[in-house]
Amino acid sequence: MAKIIVLGSGLVGSVMAKDLSNQHDVTVADISNKSLEKLPKNINKICEDLSKESALEIMIKDYDIVVGALPGFMGYRAMERVIKCGKNIVDISFYPEDPFGLDKLAKENEVVAVMDCGVAPGMGNIIFSHHDRSMEIKDYECLVGGLPKVRMWPYEYQAVFSPIDVIEEYIRPARYVQNSSLVTKEALSDTELVDFESIGTLESWNSDGLRTLIKTMDHVPNMIEKTLRYPGCVEYLKVLRESGFFSYEEIEVNGTKIRPIDLTSKLLFPKWKMKEGDEDYTVMRIKINGIEDGQKVCYTYNLLDSFTDNTISMARTTGFTCTAIVNLVLEKKYNKIGISPPEFLGKHYDEVNKYLKARDVIYKMKKEILR
Repeated sequence: MAKIIVLGSGLVGSVMAKDLSNQHDVTVADISNKSLEKLPKNINKICEDLSKESALEIMIKDYDIVVGALPGFMGYRAMERVIKCGKNIVDISFYPEDPFGLDKLAKENEVVAVMDCGVAPGMGNIIFSHHDRSMEIKDYECLVGGLPKVRMWPYEYQAVFSPIDVIEEYIRPARYVQNSSLVTKEALSDTELVDFESIGTLESWNSDGLRTLIKTMDHVPNMIEKTLRYPGCVEYLKVLRESGFFSYEEIEVNGTKIRPIDLTSKLLFPKWKMKEGDEDYTVMRIKINGIEDGQKVCYTYNLLDSFTDNTISMARTTGFTCTAIVNLVLEKKYNKIGISPPEFLGKHYDEVNKYLKARDVIYKMKKEILR
């Protein structure tokens, strides 16, 4: 039994803590006592402001591993501080900084630091690199999104993650690889309607989800990730963005300076926040085309996960991927020193997939021989 500390008790952090507490001694730290009080009695709680460097360093010193579940704007700095303390960390925070900026520090401190351990990035990267070990991949496409079961006007969307992190996806330029060249377009571009079995037609658009794959899989000529939402959602988001509601630049209103992004997140979060009893889906489709054993092949992976056992789907699919990797690090099955994006764990695909299946997160795979 290991001693684990989870930083953050949001919807995903709390699910990870509960899962890990079945085998380990788990503590959760968060600034919100209200959030901590919802956790089971067998989980230890620390109410603390995790943005304070000294507090974090003292807090984690007696633990075997740290699990990061903080908002993206806190994620990079928290990982840096954990690494400086010489503690291994597995993290789900989607931060804008280049994680490889911490690689030298992690190696100097002999730390295993695995980042982006969610659905996509996360399990999608593991599937990708699993096939990269045995075939020459020509095309990688990942379509992914979290959707509420009940569609409520106008956005037909609910967020498991920090609202600021969600809005970042709508303004951060989207990068993808086409014919071995890096292409950058604005977020929310190239909308397409895509049909999915059991859920119907969804809308996809360019988002900056490839992240580390652009560097680590630069031998693959075509790579793209697109976000999925219910049709029509993108138009509302474009109107807000083009009207300046997502801007970080301060404006003056009646003598008071405010950032539009702060006001927008304050107004939208109540509409996007998942409430008690709300249910959701996680939808993902991965297509991998290439040459395997001299044949043209296409692998398709489909995930349609839903609210189960009183647990939000996006928290399950994200959290259980992370906790699978936490156990791999604790068991020293994965022990690469330095920064590791999830694609470095391709050879552990079977173990991670088995862990997810045991928790009813099922990726259905189909192989086609192309003529």
